[in-house]
Amino acid sequence: MESPFDRALDIASRQDRRRLRAAGMALAAVAIIVAAIPVQRAEARGKPRPDYAAALPVAAPDKPADGSILNLAGGYAGLVEGARARAVGDPLVIVLSEQLSTSKTAASKTAKSAAFSITPPSKGPLSILSANGLNNSGASSFSGTGNASQTSSLGGEVSVTIVELRRNGTALVRGEKQLMLSQGREWVQLSGIVRLADIDTANRIQSGQVADARITYAGSGDISRAGKQGWLTRFFNIISPF
Repeated sequence: MESPFDRALDIASRQDRRRLRAAGMALAAVAIIVAAIPVQRAEARGKPRPDYAAALPVAAPDKPADGSILNLAGGYAGLVEGARARAVGDPLVIVLSEQLSTSKTAASKTAKSAAFSITPPSKGPLSILSANGLNNSGASSFSGTGNASQTSSLGGEVSVTIVELRRNGTALVRGEKQLMLSQGREWVQLSGIVRLADIDTANRIQSGQVADARITYAGSGDISRAGKQGWLTRFFNIISPF
């Protein structure tokens, strides 16, 4: 025979199951929203991209047996060319001198006012009306301002290697520099297209002369993590309506 205690326990267990089911659905919804947050790039997660390794030079073909000791394919540099980088695998230095500054200011202001008044007669049945009660006025105004500015600079030097030579006298270069510090790791990765004629005698070229330049400066470690928001903070910033 079922006792009143059994019925109460059954009702309590059903309520507990409903609460657990609701909590599971809420956690699943949070997991779906967190999974929908855009994943940051590899360099922002603390890992440099692996496709910036130094390019290897092309193997020189075997010199035919012609009796000569001069092999033009074995690293020969003419008097006019000198020691400038000109072949796949040759290194050159990119001098970073990036200075970017942007500024924007916007302002708007509107104003509107209106008024009317009626003076009641001093005699007659309308003389009981108050002149102040018949006067009316209205006004509206709006004022808004906005200002945005950003300044960034990057200096230094990065050695890269020639990855590909083009028929129009340009070359695709790519390289990186990694620094292992006591509190983490930092790296600079660079790729772009340069003109071989712009390379000076010291195998250096300014970063402003690099076309389609892709420059990445990032780091990892305790200091880098301390300057970033946690994943839960980023989640609440996304869903916050304020």
